[in-house]
Order: sequence, then C-alpha cells, then structure tokens
Amino acid sequence: MALRLAAPQTWAASVIPALLGGALAREGGWPLLCLAAACVLMQAAANTFNDYSDFIKGADTPENCPDPADAVLVYARPAPEKALALGFAFLAAAALTALPVVLRAGWRALAVGAAGAAALLLYSLGKKPLSYLPIGETVSGFVMGGLIPLGVYGALTGDFSARTLVPALPVMLGVALIMLTNNACDIERDSAAGRRTLPVLL
Repeated sequence: MALRLAAPQTWAASVIPALLGGALAREGGWPLLCLAAACVLMQAAANTFNDYSDFIKGADTPENCPDPADAVLVYARPAPEKALALGFAFLAAAALTALPVVLRAGWRALAVGAAGAAALLLYSLGKKPLSYLPIGETVSGFVMGGLIPLGVYGALTGDFSARTLVPALPVMLGVALIMLTNNACDIERDSAAGRRTLPVLL
C-alpha cells in the first residue's frame, strides 16, 4: 500500500530533472545517486500527501474514482493519519538520503532543499493547497523541472547560479504540461470538490 501511495509510475518527473542536473555538472557516482534518490522520496511524499488531502477534502470518492490504483485511500481504507505519517516518513527519508551531499555542499544546498520541501508541503497540505489553485501547475513545473536541476547541479559543483534554469526550461515546461494534462482530465471531479485548477478556471 505504501508503494501504491508513492506512485512509482510518476517518478520519472523527478529522476529526469535530477539526471539533468548531474549531466550539466558532468558529475555522477554516489553523490548524484543520493540526490536522485532524495528527489524520488520527495515525490513519493508529495504523491502520498496529495492522496491524503484529496481523500480528506472529499475530492476522491468511489463515485468519481473508478480506478482503485488512482485512489488508494478510497479503496484500501487505511487510517488517513497513517498515510499522513507515511508522507512525513518519505520526507524525512529524503532529508537523510541527501544529508551526506548537502553537508559537503554547504548551506546553499540546504536552502534549495528546504525550499523544495516547503513548496511540497504548501502544494499538498493545508486549507488551500497550491494544487487546488490555478498556480499549481506552474509551481510544480518550476520546483520539479527547475529547482531540482539547480539544486543537484549546485550541490555537485558549488555553483548555484540561476543560469542553470536556462537548459532546464524544457523540463520545467514538460512537468507543468504533465500537471496541466492531468488536471484537464479531472475538470468535472475537481469542480465538484471545489478545486480551482487552471483547467477548471479556463
């Protein structure tokens, strides 16, 4: 059930930006593996938090989620608090996995990681998560497609220059379009649940 909540079918959206950062840095080995694994664990946390939030807010119901694989909490019926705890466990595991590289890279790597974690929590949790607003797609594109390559590149090279975002632009747009497409498929369900995603707004 934890693996289903982590949604491995979506992990390419974090692995590819991490590998882009490594390719731009022309670095590999264990530091890149640690950072890529941390990115995957952060995405697993985001996926779990999203399922939790959608279940608690009533966006996921048996009526509008006919696919059991798409709504784990609706069909498997674990205690929602356990899913929330699992999300935080994924987030803690991500921090521990990246810690050896971050300690070596310094405070700027820590700042990028903390910004990513903050965006993840704001995107998924709270009274009005970013995923419920028309900026959710843009935030996802920037954080996953831009912040991940910037953070990986910076942690590997010590250069946290914003120019890293230029070659990451196609990845930022790609991630944003993935989110836009997913939300476009859920317009009716999201409207009923009070979500104001960009497709719903349009």
